[in-house]
Amino acid sequence: MTAETPVAGGTRILAGDDGTNYDNVAVALHWLTALLVLVQFISGITWDYFPHATAETMQSLHVSLGVVFTAAVAARLAWRWMPGHQVSSLEVGWMRIASKGVHYLLYLLLVVQAGLGFAFRWAQGHPVGFFGLFAIPSPLGVVEKATRHTLHDLHEKAGWLIVIIALGHALAALYHHYVVKDRVLLRMLPKSGRP
Repeated sequence: MTAETPVAGGTRILAGDDGTNYDNVAVALHWLTALLVLVQFISGITWDYFPHATAETMQSLHVSLGVVFTAAVAARLAWRWMPGHQVSSLEVGWMRIASKGVHYLLYLLLVVQAGLGFAFRWAQGHPVGFFGLFAIPSPLGVVEKATRHTLHDLHEKAGWLIVIIALGHALAALYHHYVVKDRVLLRMLPKSGRP
């Protein structure tokens, strides 16, 4: 192992690297959520560049994956809050506060984003379909255009905010892995992928 810089060593000491790991269910839900955020974001900002029929297919897929996204977020929160599945933060002091703050902000935004997706679809007077297998009917009926526009804008802005914060979260994990050389990133890998 190469010598650490004083900053990296100090940060790792502050992180209180105690060797705890997340279980495979938490890991799977984390990476499924990350993948869905990425796919949903990319589809949402690119479908206007495709022909109308392709864009409609992408939008239908976006709605169906939104149902999967909502279920994944709900399962992730339920699993995290279930007794016996909490994992202590490796950080201490201000880093622990920052880490917890970012996690709770992301959870809040993910829940809000799921709710906005359903609300926007229903405000258009459409059901929320799931790959043509079933549809969740709108309890709202068609809502006036200004409200639909507001819901769309909030849904889009929440998506950007989630991606920006998640990018910062990923960069922090990479910093921990490559600079601090602690286990913050490794413990979010499946057990088979951990050294």
